[in-house]
Amino acid sequence: MLNQIKGLHHVTAMASSAPENNAFWTRTLGLRRVKQTVNFDEPSVYHLYYGDEHGTPGSVMTYFPFPHIIRGRPGTGEVGTTVFSVPEGSLDFWQQHLAAQGVADLKRDESFGSRRLAFSGPDGDGLALVEDKNDVRPAWIGDGIAADHAIRGFHSASLRLRDAGATEELLKFMGYQHAETHAGTKRLVRPDGNGADAIDIETLPGVPRGDLGAGSVHHIAFAVDNRAAQLEVRKALMDTGFQVTPVIDRDYFWAIYFRTPGGVLFEIATNEPGFDRDEDTAHLGEALKLPAQHEHLRSRLEKTLEPLE
Repeated sequence: MLNQIKGLHHVTAMASSAPENNAFWTRTLGLRRVKQTVNFDEPSVYHLYYGDEHGTPGSVMTYFPFPHIIRGRPGTGEVGTTVFSVPEGSLDFWQQHLAAQGVADLKRDESFGSRRLAFSGPDGDGLALVEDKNDVRPAWIGDGIAADHAIRGFHSASLRLRDAGATEELLKFMGYQHAETHAGTKRLVRPDGNGADAIDIETLPGVPRGDLGAGSVHHIAFAVDNRAAQLEVRKALMDTGFQVTPVIDRDYFWAIYFRTPGGVLFEIATNEPGFDRDEDTAHLGEALKLPAQHEHLRSRLEKTLEPLE
């Protein structure tokens, strides 16, 4: 069993409009835009990162906004709901605030003994807020949400699978432990993690595979401290039979990727070097930052990328 993985690092999804996506995550949900860069494989498209003040691993939601992309079709083999932690007693505020902002599909319920508010993002993204009185992570309050309501970071994410057995065994190999089962959903938790510690598994044998599009999660990333730990994880996964990519430099972290038995794309990302490697913390996300291999495209991209504000 691996002990290097510390919980979630980031979750990356697809969007149809960069300005709408930016407004939703900063003005509606109150997260900080900690980086605006481009998709390494398709530099004509933004890669936008939102999180806490520093973009701490375990707080960062990221998006590839492809203009005019079709809406994703929810199904199995993908992340279902991305869940964020908020302070105890804050859901009444959030329900009123999100309703006033025109957010769709608001639904209050209870999950694993905690109060939850589920809702949809601009492209039908499956999102939820859960009250967690034990979450002491500092919140970003620079975008107008008060500290006693503001999002702390990820709480959990759910995986929708037709057959959960092999993916559950993989998560246990990655250091997760079965915590409890609620309404047919199984929760696995990484003990002594970074606060973004839970993965929920929904087993849906009769549901077809999802189709990737706007509102879909592209991949889910797990955190390790550094490159040495990442190489240990990579070797262990390959020794177990997984096909794992070489280490890829993503400027703000190093990444490896592999496809799980249930079809979900997993990433293992380092906590180093962080989002302040090319911007002062006070100015994160303000300027367009390009990877070195795409810097020669700057003049064209600055004209063709849609303004975020």
